Amino acid sequence: MLKYLIILSFFIVSLSSKAADYAYYGFEPDIITNYVAVKKKMGFVRLTVELMVPGDSLEIVEHHSPLLRDAIIDIIGKQPEAKVKSIKGRSEIQLKCEEQVKALLTKETGKPLIKKLLFTQWLDN
Repeated sequence: MLKYLIILSFFIVSLSSKAADYAYYGFEPDIITNYVAVKKKMGFVRLTVELMVPGDSLEIVEHHSPLLRDAIIDIIGKQPEAKVKSIKGRSEIQLKCEEQVKALLTKETGKPLIKKLLFTQWLDN
């Protein structure tokens, strides 16, 4: 029994130490941009974006945040209304933004630096 408790406590400690290795960088203020809407009108979206970053890379990501923010705005601005308003479309946009951010960071620093890009809030009109 003691053996299992020791193994369990080791497993819990290893999980908590892995979670502590990451930090979150949030773009401030929220991103607000237009997207292509039907009938030649413009729609807008307001979203909160968080980047899951290894703790030791947080300052580097913060330094490159204007470039990353611009890339996210550019991607969203080119999306059709149907994609912006659907859950599946938002997931595709999120993945596209994550891939672009990783590519830009790799180009600038030699490493992708982020683990995950998350949309934590999404409001569209």
